[in-house]
Amino acid sequence: MSDQGFLFPSFAYAPVTITALPLREQPIERALANVSNCSSIELLSVLIGGPKALETAQAVMVQFSSLHDVMHAGVGDLIAVRGISKTSAVRIKAALQLGLRAAVETSERLAISCPADAATIFRRHFADKDQECLYVMLLDTRNRVIRDPIEIYRGSLNSVMIRVGELFREAVRWNASAIILAHNHPSTDPSPSPDDVAVTRLAVESGKMLDIPLHDHLIIGGGSKFVSLKERGLGFN
Repeated sequence: MSDQGFLFPSFAYAPVTITALPLREQPIERALANVSNCSSIELLSVLIGGPKALETAQAVMVQFSSLHDVMHAGVGDLIAVRGISKTSAVRIKAALQLGLRAAVETSERLAISCPADAATIFRRHFADKDQECLYVMLLDTRNRVIRDPIEIYRGSLNSVMIRVGELFREAVRWNASAIILAHNHPSTDPSPSPDDVAVTRLAVESGKMLDIPLHDHLIIGGGSKFVSLKERGLGFN
């Protein structure tokens, strides 16, 4: 088999128009179902658009060999490929630049190596709170923070009132690999209550079922005081 056939087995020998494909196999439908399962050609075809987008996307990859080369190609070089308009060329350049920036942001994420790291990030969110608030921190596979902590509950913490969906909704949405919970005690005393331990136990068990483990649950008190329920073994055993 030639290199071209190996790289592009689906489209190497017979150009395919999008309208000739079953609906579920059309690039936009595949991207809607699961964008991570799409090939580079399919993703390019979504940006290009039109009935011959797959054929044009294949031509781009044959011309430039890799997405790296496409990213560094000039707009004029892309337009030289049959089927690529100025608008399509700019869309491709913009999409690849966004991907590059996302990769840079990911590499610069803060990593959580101990409870104090998480407490430092959480603390600023509780500075002006005069009632209990529960926040969730989302982590990737390397324990790096995906985004700012998200408030998911406000009011006295009670395991009867809190639902599992509330605890893990954002984790599922952001494809997080783990979470850390934190809530404040307006009294400034971070000593855990029975309800705090019960909520922790609920989150631990739910995380096991969802394969999104709870790494810790922090209680933020006054000043620099905080308690890690994980360190104390409360709700995690």
